[in-house]
Amino acid sequence: MKTYDAIVIGAGPGGYPCAIRLAQLKQKTLCIEKESPGGVCLNWGCIPSKALIGAAHLYHKAKDADSMGIRVGSVEVDPEKLQDWKEGIVKRLTGGVRGLLKGNGADLMMGSARITGPRQVEVTQADGTVETIEATKGIVIATGSNTIELPSFKFDGKQIIGAKEAVSLREIPKRLLVIGGGIIGLELGMVYQSFGSELTVVEALPDLLTGIDPECTKIVERRLLKRGATIHKNAKASGYERLADGSISVKIDQDGKQITANVDVVLVAIGMRPNSRELGLEQVGVKVDQRGFVPADKFCRTNVPSIYAVGDVSGVPMLAHKATKEGEIAAEVIAGHKAEKDWVAIPSAVFTDPEIATVGLSEAEAKEKGIEILVGKFPFSALGKAMAMNETEGFVKIIADKTTKQVLGVHMVGPEVSAMISEAALALEMAAFLEDVSLTVHPHPTLGEAFMEAAAHAMGSAIHILNR
Repeated sequence: MKTYDAIVIGAGPGGYPCAIRLAQLKQKTLCIEKESPGGVCLNWGCIPSKALIGAAHLYHKAKDADSMGIRVGSVEVDPEKLQDWKEGIVKRLTGGVRGLLKGNGADLMMGSARITGPRQVEVTQADGTVETIEATKGIVIATGSNTIELPSFKFDGKQIIGAKEAVSLREIPKRLLVIGGGIIGLELGMVYQSFGSELTVVEALPDLLTGIDPECTKIVERRLLKRGATIHKNAKASGYERLADGSISVKIDQDGKQITANVDVVLVAIGMRPNSRELGLEQVGVKVDQRGFVPADKFCRTNVPSIYAVGDVSGVPMLAHKATKEGEIAAEVIAGHKAEKDWVAIPSAVFTDPEIATVGLSEAEAKEKGIEILVGKFPFSALGKAMAMNETEGFVKIIADKTTKQVLGVHMVGPEVSAMISEAALALEMAAFLEDVSLTVHPHPTLGEAFMEAAAHAMGSAIHILNR
């Protein structure tokens, strides 16, 4: 039987950083992956979707360039070449993961893992070979999550698809219906809308992007409608039938009425489910909750002390950067170092058009906690850099404790806010006050000035907009 200090199951954004950090800390480490290094994020999630989003944004900017005095002629998208370019990025990054594991001294084994004891893992490789491996210090579950399938919309890989297929379409759908008005559905839906698809969104709840600051989501919804989308809220797609011309007629129940939408492709984007099945967790006593998550404490330990869980499989928020941080924490704990989940807040970015980025408390959450707040807000329409980019929709909003002026949350919608939110996350981690942000000199002209001005606005001292 092979023996390692630690075994990491999964080579996604939680697993491979965990394995790398373990190896850096001189732990003999094995990382097991059943599909492809990089997990969902690198192979068909974060990275490929952002490649398509970047291309869609460039395409849309080129079509609108005439308003800036730039004539580019006919702008067309070649979906075959686009997919080849995207797949090249994925190949480079997944190859990079292999190289990083090897370069740091961690072993990578391809196969399906099953935990057979508190310190034992059984691996079934592609050729059917089964091997049992021992971990003397710990096993880390980093198996991530997968798309949820609707019983009435079983994936066929062509016309009824999930996110995995949606990032690999080699033909732009003429008419696309997205079931689910959440992050995945709107990010990918807006990509194909930019490329010319007629977009229909069906959302079961009263609002799109539920859980995100409603002022931010309204900006995105307005952009969707401006570009011709049809949005059905408080609605459910109940089924479909295939028509003689090869298209699909989707039945939608909304407010007690049934309507139909004839489309060419249906993207089911109703969320992700943790990959905790078939790991043998119940047999070794690891607790799994009703939703399939594997609860872990601040040290990433499950209820079985030698078994750890990180990333999507361990609970929300299901974000790649949260998984990476947890993977590093688990590695340090296993290696005997002092580490724990002690962050103030996890930032989040939504790559719709325009982007949304948030960190910390919302206005509603602060009020629920009984905190009196100050709110500062600065619109991109008043910012020179945003005007120069011809992207003026959106704003930066900062929320602070009214008494202490400590920053509690920041919510942004607009150009490149996914890059800007890191400064706000640092402000929360450093327990910054409104004065700290407003007195920090930001270079001009930049988008980041909006954060400084929003903080000043909360205190009634903004320069470039009127104060309340």
